[in-house]
Amino acid sequence: MAARKILVIDDSRVIRNMVRDMLPPGNIEVLEAPDGIKGLEIIQNEHPWMILLDFLLPRMSGYEVYERLQQSRDLSCIPLLLMSGRKEEVTSKIPEPFEEKYFAFIEKPFEQKELLAGIKLSLELAKAKDRMLPVVSIASDVNVAAASVEVDAETLAKIAQLEEKLKSASALDDRLKALERNVATQTKQIGQLVAFIKQKFKG
Repeated sequence: MAARKILVIDDSRVIRNMVRDMLPPGNIEVLEAPDGIKGLEIIQNEHPWMILLDFLLPRMSGYEVYERLQQSRDLSCIPLLLMSGRKEEVTSKIPEPFEEKYFAFIEKPFEQKELLAGIKLSLELAKAKDRMLPVVSIASDVNVAAASVEVDAETLAKIAQLEEKLKSASALDDRLKALERNVATQTKQIGQLVAFIKQKFKG
């Protein structure tokens, strides 16, 4: 199976590398673009499986890229996850709820669990949008739909596994903190007991 191409359009190399590290392992090829013009060029040439798009970009803004995507039936069906550290900039151009526009949004800075949740939602919204659009070619739509279901199911399963690992790690961290509190309480109680015994001996 060909690698699923995920395009990350962000002018920050740190963010692009962070997203790459946070993505679930598997048959994924990460494409990168530092600005909107380069990102749109890659979208048109590579037709990626998913797009992670920063809203504030040099040369061509994320909003302009978003508008270009909406002008194409095929490109508008690519799962889209918008990212921004200034949500008000996004809502000034695209009013909430974002789900009605069939894309997901996460606010920077974000953690892995938030990124995975955003990816999962963007996949679900893209599938919902595809069902809403009129059928152009029955044969091609059946083939595309079958491939999408297979890819989505596998990727969603990996995302679910990662989410479970994150939950387990969080639960373990909570247990360790509780244990530390218990140890601290017992240490304090032992100290008080020792002080009481010493006081008795002095008396």
